[in-house]
Amino acid sequence: MAVASRLDTGRAFAKVLLPTLAKGVILRRPSATALAAKARADAAAVATMKRLRERYGPQPLRLRVTGRSVALLLDPLDVARLLAESPSPFALATVEKRAALKHFQPHGVLISTGRERARRRAVNEDVLRPDKIDVRAIVADEADLLLRHARGTGRLTWDSFAQAWWRAARRIVLGSFAREDVELTDMLQTLRANANWAYLHPRREALRRRFEDRLCGHLERGEPGSLASLGPADELVEQAPHWLFAFDAAGIATMRALAIGGEGEAGIWESVRLWPTTPVILRESTEPTRWHGTWLPARTTFIVFVPYFHRDPDRLSRADSYAPENWPAPADPGLVPFSGGPGICPGRDLVLVAGGAMLDALRPHLDVPTLHPPLPATLNHFGLSFVTRSDD
Repeated sequence: MAVASRLDTGRAFAKVLLPTLAKGVILRRPSATALAAKARADAAAVATMKRLRERYGPQPLRLRVTGRSVALLLDPLDVARLLAESPSPFALATVEKRAALKHFQPHGVLISTGRERARRRAVNEDVLRPDKIDVRAIVADEADLLLRHARGTGRLTWDSFAQAWWRAARRIVLGSFAREDVELTDMLQTLRANANWAYLHPRREALRRRFEDRLCGHLERGEPGSLASLGPADELVEQAPHWLFAFDAAGIATMRALAIGGEGEAGIWESVRLWPTTPVILRESTEPTRWHGTWLPARTTFIVFVPYFHRDPDRLSRADSYAPENWPAPADPGLVPFSGGPGICPGRDLVLVAGGAMLDALRPHLDVPTLHPPLPATLNHFGLSFVTRSDD
């Protein structure tokens, strides 16, 4: 197994990992996202990954990081193995992930292990089924109000979309009583902004407790027709912060799907394929593992840079085009918009239903400028806006 030179290790960090971190992994930073789009940062990152594979071959590439064992995956079959063999021996609870998520969700399933992880995963899988509540009706209500506002101004912007989307998210997770509780999600936004810095930012425990107390108040009400009604509050409060966090990514995916004329759930799939909302997947080995004849030690951090696998024209005939035929069963094991294996996003189907419903409610009433292939590798959702149709 190859070991990258110090120069190529520097390139991997400078061109691939650091620009991704700069945009904000937990909460997107508007200025950094706009700068990345202007600089075509993701295109440069994918090109860097291609050069590393050409130079070192398809096997996992060990990066020279002092005091750490780090491997960058370059082959889709290795990605499939890593995800299929999670959480053991490849744990989801990496050092970086624990440091980030403890800012707002210290008991989340993504940073849990053993029996606690199994219990929390079961809660997520049970509650986050889209047939449990009428997600489409909630989204339709908010989409209708959003369209009325957009017709009044003549344009749908990211800011107006985000406000409507968060109202829908609060209703889905907590019920209609929480619809206008902007303060709740603002507190979460602040905690997520801190989480972008992981262990480099002190945790604001007092703010997290205030957020958790307010969240618990909504969950204890258990309003019928919401996820809050599907389990005891003391159990759901451990997981609900991540549900709200995930709805932010789902809103981003929906707005981008509008920009490519996407339709229904396939439009959401393709939006997340073209512009992954989780651009880096991390796993950490719990024991020594063998890769292509080489043993890597326990506590090796494995890195999957998702845009490379989603946008590689050498493997995908329509890498930079809208290709809804990829879904729901992609032929390529490197297409992992919602991760994969036992660690696949448990809310995937809920996100697809909510995003697809919003997409289909809005799209017929907007003049969507068609983005022609090759589609940009970075799409700044903060800057998107659409003119409403004059014949509505």
